[in-house]
Amino acid sequence: MVTIKDIALRAGVSFSTVSKALLDSPLVRQSTKERVLAIAKEMGYVPNLAARSLVSRRTGVVGIVWPSVRREALSSLITGLHAELEQAGYRALISMSEVEAAVLTFRRLRADAVLMFGDRSMDAAGMEEAGLSRTPLLVYGAAGTAPYSTVDVNRGQAIRLAVNHLAGLGHRNIAYVGDPDAEDPMQAVKIEAFREEMRHRGFPLEESSVLRVDGLAFQDGYWAALEFLSRKTPPTAVITGAIDLARGVLRAARDRGIAVPRDLSVVSYDNLPEMETLDVPMTAVGASVGDIASAIIETLFELIQKPDAMKTVFLEPGLVVRRSTAPPME
Repeated sequence: MVTIKDIALRAGVSFSTVSKALLDSPLVRQSTKERVLAIAKEMGYVPNLAARSLVSRRTGVVGIVWPSVRREALSSLITGLHAELEQAGYRALISMSEVEAAVLTFRRLRADAVLMFGDRSMDAAGMEEAGLSRTPLLVYGAAGTAPYSTVDVNRGQAIRLAVNHLAGLGHRNIAYVGDPDAEDPMQAVKIEAFREEMRHRGFPLEESSVLRVDGLAFQDGYWAALEFLSRKTPPTAVITGAIDLARGVLRAARDRGIAVPRDLSVVSYDNLPEMETLDVPMTAVGASVGDIASAIIETLFELIQKPDAMKTVFLEPGLVVRRSTAPPME
């Protein structure tokens, strides 16, 4: 196993200099840091987290509790977070256990902070009783529903942007796909905003305007689309709560011989680069994955510096117009 002493010998510097360089100490010149880091990487050095924590009281580890659903948007976000953490010299550990068990594991590993997702249920009282809340915790999503620091997107405003865009094109009969059977506060915010904006504009809003789905996967969007496309008067436009639902809607429309956007306009929540590569490039609303990842990383580092702080960060969404939306047919 490669040690700090091995790196010091190769670099021709002291053990102390290597240790400081690996901890990004300002007491070491930048050129020396870069040389030490390059040699450490070349030699395959793996830091001893326990030893590091004794020196700095930090391990350089951030725990991530995997979300309860498999969604492309969340997978892309976690990939981006992992890359940013590595660039900052941190290691990401991912757990698929229940929240309390995952946080307990991360605490035993002396993780500097833990990231959770708002779609997972959290027993705040139980975590407090077990002393787990002493680890800095950050939740992505569900702002206002979790008693922890939160980074979230203004999801309601994103859906209002979608309705406004479609209204500007001349659509009035608009449906929303993405009301999951399981309780999901992040989706509930979107649905409430959709209903409010439709009422505000005086557009037709029925119970069937919001389509129930088992989940937020491709097949859920597919079956929901087949349902609304079979109506006597189908909607001329639809908003989906996630990219995977949008994929299903596009496939169902193609199978039914419905052209997008000539016969049906589609807007999706989730502002991902992949939206550009769908069968029909997708008009999207939301914050970009890069902006979300950067906000999460910045907030995590602030919590590591000030573990008792409580922060709520809201990102404003944007609208990216692509080929999936057009004025309705006369």
